[in-house]
Amino acid sequence: MKEFTISPDPKAKDLSETLSGVDHTGASVSLPVVVEKPLTLFLNTQEIVTMMTIGDYPDYLALGYLLNQNMLDQDDRVCGVDYDDDLGVVVVRTERETDFEDKLKKKTQTSGCAQGTVFGDVMEKFEDITLDPDAVLNTSWIYDLSRKINQQPSLYLETGAIHGCVLCEGSKPLVYMEDVGRHNAIDKIAGYMWRNGIPSKNKIFYTTGRLTSEMVIKTVQMQIPIVISRSGFTAWGVDLARQAGLTLIGRAKGKRFICFSGEGRLNYDTDPDAIPEERSKHQRKAAQ
Repeated sequence: MKEFTISPDPKAKDLSETLSGVDHTGASVSLPVVVEKPLTLFLNTQEIVTMMTIGDYPDYLALGYLLNQNMLDQDDRVCGVDYDDDLGVVVVRTERETDFEDKLKKKTQTSGCAQGTVFGDVMEKFEDITLDPDAVLNTSWIYDLSRKINQQPSLYLETGAIHGCVLCEGSKPLVYMEDVGRHNAIDKIAGYMWRNGIPSKNKIFYTTGRLTSEMVIKTVQMQIPIVISRSGFTAWGVDLARQAGLTLIGRAKGKRFICFSGEGRLNYDTDPDAIPEERSKHQRKAAQ
């Protein structure tokens, strides 16, 4: 796959709107602001959840959510994904009959932005997954990915108030998704991978959001052995990563990063003193 097979389009219709206000001096300002709207997901005839999302790629979001909730199996046959923008509804139809009434009774609100929701036993497959022990992460890839992703036009640079997740291979960013919640962005990538038959082998996740338990669980369920974040960690996220053997890189900005799990995969092939400090979001936007 080429770099950025999918990447954000900050000018896309309906993803943001320009609002007027005043700044700290009382001067009038007009700025783009990200849009969020509800999307209700049905699996066959059963209503599963209503998500707050920016509304792009509803099919990938729906499929990825169901996969990461263990409501879809990798070998399931999907007959169709129907989306109605006016109603804010997406329906996933499978050949297999489904009934998750018991699972839906146990609901957990996650720590993610836009209030993600998980159902049932989110750990039901976690302990059965073995991540690739031979995966390697060159430190030069961390620096290359950070530079390429941070310079890519995005809603984050245009509006802020949004998170991004990027599927990568080596130093190459492949699929870049954004949403108001990082859990939505990672689900979109899961749906894209499943629908396009993209294997998890040799893949890396890059995210702008915190490395929480939910992000670790979803990464492990997708069998991706390495995750890199610009942000920090939660203690449970680190504990789960260590249990699963996931390489967990956080606070990756400029020459700096911290690895709290899976450090055996790291190959220090670059002198960090040769890496320049990262420019601010406003400096990166001005340089485009």
